[in-house]
Amino acid sequence: MEAPIIHRVHRSSSPSPYPAIVLAAGRGSRMRPLTDTCPKPLLPLAGKPLMQWTLEAMARDGIGDVVVNTGWLWQQIPDRLGDGSALGLRIAYSHEAHDFGDALETAGGIVRALPLLANEVFWVAAGDVFAPDFVFDPAAAARFAAGDALAHLWLVPNPPQHPQGDFHLRDDGIATAPPADDPAPRLTYSTIGLYRAELFGAPWCDIPPGNPAGIAAPLAPLLRAAMAQGRVTAERHDGRWADVGTPERLEQWQAIMLTTPQQQPPQDLNP
Repeated sequence: MEAPIIHRVHRSSSPSPYPAIVLAAGRGSRMRPLTDTCPKPLLPLAGKPLMQWTLEAMARDGIGDVVVNTGWLWQQIPDRLGDGSALGLRIAYSHEAHDFGDALETAGGIVRALPLLANEVFWVAAGDVFAPDFVFDPAAAARFAAGDALAHLWLVPNPPQHPQGDFHLRDDGIATAPPADDPAPRLTYSTIGLYRAELFGAPWCDIPPGNPAGIAAPLAPLLRAAMAQGRVTAERHDGRWADVGTPERLEQWQAIMLTTPQQQPPQDLNP
């Protein structure tokens, strides 16, 4: 059964000038067979599509303009979300599979969407990650815009399925990518961050503006290059967060949200 779009969204009284891109183009292979007929971001969790939790939080926190990139079963997403007005948003779409036959990975997709974002600073969030406590804080965006960092990431404690983590968070708020043999503690990238368009151009990224050829490229090499120059900051997010990567994890989160919606999952929920 399709999860409904909820029409009662309480928007912030202080609109944010910073737009967002919600990444929704992935195949969700580990979620099969559920994703054989439904894009992963539209799978229902506690009565609404997974990505709707993120979109509602953006509207609540004053974000007005959102770009959603699509890939697998791309038509289902605009069919469900429309222009975003039901959620208090203005949604534009970057249809990667329609335009190029497949998704463009994270960096390729962001470069493709940049002309639609129309701002030097913007939020990025994955549409298939569940973070119901996250706040898209306008003050955090303003601080980032006033600085010279190319990205500001929210990092989370390492889940059991990713114990090695991704990046090290220094005491001064700088994020680094230590070598594999470096014992520095690491946290996991939540897939939520603030970005500057500069990161997606030379010398950090060699994809032409707007990605007219549909080049697929990951984000991690860009972040690591910027980290090597001290241009990426971060902070820790300790609210509820889950990479809902398997049908079993989705089912377990369904049970949590129906019974104790404020509860953190026990460690064995993310095998």
